[in-house]
Amino acid sequence: MRTQKLGTSNLEVPVVAVGCMRINSLDQAQAERFVQTCLDHGANFFDHADIYGGGKCEEIFADAVHMSSSVREKLILQSKCGIRHNIGTFDFSKEHILASVDGILKRLRTDYLDVLLLHRPDTLVEPEEVAAAFDELESAGKVRHFGVSNQHPRQIELLKKAVRQPLVANQLQLSITNATMITSGLNVNMLNDEAVDRDGGILDYCRLHDITIQPWSPFQYGFFEGVFIDSPKYPELNAKMDEIAAKYSVSKTTIAIAWLLRHPAKMQPVTGTMNLERIQDCIKAADVTLTREEWYGILLAAGNKLP
Repeated sequence: MRTQKLGTSNLEVPVVAVGCMRINSLDQAQAERFVQTCLDHGANFFDHADIYGGGKCEEIFADAVHMSSSVREKLILQSKCGIRHNIGTFDFSKEHILASVDGILKRLRTDYLDVLLLHRPDTLVEPEEVAAAFDELESAGKVRHFGVSNQHPRQIELLKKAVRQPLVANQLQLSITNATMITSGLNVNMLNDEAVDRDGGILDYCRLHDITIQPWSPFQYGFFEGVFIDSPKYPELNAKMDEIAAKYSVSKTTIAIAWLLRHPAKMQPVTGTMNLERIQDCIKAADVTLTREEWYGILLAAGNKLP
């Protein structure tokens, strides 16, 4: 698969990341087939989080890939921490970050993570504690690169007051139908809903600072309300995607990912499917480059407006 650098790092990653949030829906044999299919197609970047399946997803993945030192060398592993569902808080304290990483490493049966992301903002964050945790993890060789998830520019700048490591990625909700970070930039100084900036200019900020945006839920509309592909709520969008998919002899799934990859921000979409056919369709997007007219046509067919 086509690759790119992750943020300002020298880490070369596939342009499509494999999200493992739902791997606990598979049995052992299915999980093994899924992971091997991804690897066979060059998709060796796997995204996890300590809360997925209550930690079970990381264990299932390690079993499915038959984790060993030789296998680990072929993988790029990313995980996230900072959400404590059991007590209903976010937690970026040094103590919690360090304990979370130790748990992640144990479940994945590895000595290190390639990337650790802070999972959603913690309003009680003390940047100095995050910095101390990152320094300890880096010096111990437990984490090689760091980033954030669902954060706007000022929150990232706050962390950077103390954190010395580059923040190489920001995982954000983004899809054709959830594209406010794009449409607000197209409607600057306009008296319409599309001009409302809900993201703090995060798209331009990440481009300016070479932070890789990792779109999550690339097929969802709303907040996990459903997928827009073949949804009766989006007839014009599906008609347009059918037209473009036919031109490239691919599926609408491929076109949805290719739409994100076409943006010059050099995004790395994170898939969520556990379906073998769909994950292969996602991977095919790395070889499809939409024209400017096709990209804007899809944007408008989803109901987004230009001034």
